[in-house]
Amino acid sequence: MNTVEIYTSPLCGFCHATKRLLNEKGISFSEVDVLANPDRKPEMIKRANGGRTVPQIFIGDIHVGGNDDLYALERAGKLDALLAG
Repeated sequence: MNTVEIYTSPLCGFCHATKRLLNEKGISFSEVDVLANPDRKPEMIKRANGGRTVPQIFIGDIHVGGNDDLYALERAGKLDALLAG
C-alpha cells in the first residue's frame, strides 16, 4: 500500500472532499495543514512542481495533483491500483 500525503487548509472545501473520498475508501493519509504550518508551503510548492493551491496530493512518489485529479483517477478506475502500489 502506497503512503498518501495531502497538503491542505481547513478553509478548503476541495480538501474536505479529498479527505472524504479517501476515508470512504478506508485509506489512511498524513495531512500537512499549510495554514497552521506556513513554513511547509514552500516545500509543497517545490514537490508539486509549482502548484500553489490546496489540496496537493501525493500517493507514494507520485504527485497526483488536486482534488479534480484525484476524482478523475477514481472515475477512470485507476485510483485503487495507484493506492495499492
